[in-house]
Amino acid sequence: MGSLGFAAGLLISVATAPVGVSGAVFLLPVQVSVLGVPSPAVTPTNLLYNVVAGPGALLRYWQAGRLGGALTRLLIAGTVPGVVIGAVIRVFAVPGPRVFRLLVAALLLPLGVWLWLRTVRPAPARTYGPPSPRTTTSLALAVGVAGGIYGIGGGSLLGPILVGRGAPVAVVAPAALASTFVTSIVGAATYALLSLTATGDVAPDWLLGLSCGAGGLVGGYLGARIQPHLPEIALRLLLGTLATGVGALYAVQILR
Repeated sequence: MGSLGFAAGLLISVATAPVGVSGAVFLLPVQVSVLGVPSPAVTPTNLLYNVVAGPGALLRYWQAGRLGGALTRLLIAGTVPGVVIGAVIRVFAVPGPRVFRLLVAALLLPLGVWLWLRTVRPAPARTYGPPSPRTTTSLALAVGVAGGIYGIGGGSLLGPILVGRGAPVAVVAPAALASTFVTSIVGAATYALLSLTATGDVAPDWLLGLSCGAGGLVGGYLGARIQPHLPEIALRLLLGTLATGVGALYAVQILR
């Protein structure tokens, strides 16, 4: 299981790190369907993956002088309290995965297609501007709650929205990954505390989380290193493809 987890983390993060996605959203179905991680342990395991994998891409972005800034602070201000709320909901309310999959599919499928179309057929000069700081933080809060419940990285949701509204991928990617990393640390710590009082599989699968994270650590660094060599159009198309792919994946799971 360890070698399979390492390979999954490596391959996923190489493809997702250039556009600010940690890869946890893709790792989630692999854990459940292939590796058999029980619920709700899959959520803290995904958060553990983000904690271990995150420094790879972040180190590269920091070396390139592209880490930090106002967007990073806004995202962290929203996702950190959100992940604590989501963790409490996950442990004590245990929302069913079907509703979550439906929401993700309904959001990401049209969002990915829209981002693709806006990239292939650019809108006229009167394009939308980036969301306001208050809207950005509110979006980050909602994504943080989803991350706390289901263990996904916020970049898969925030990235397409921010880029679709006009923010460059080169700015969004480091901010989204930094937010995911900080939020995952807080989320993992929250689950560790909740595991002391809650019953069931609340603690992470440590071996799997660490092995997937080790693969993501290497893959994230490589993906962040590749990003400057990719044109903005290619990055936007990649982000649109990932959003569409995740939405389609969850739509298929709903229909089964």
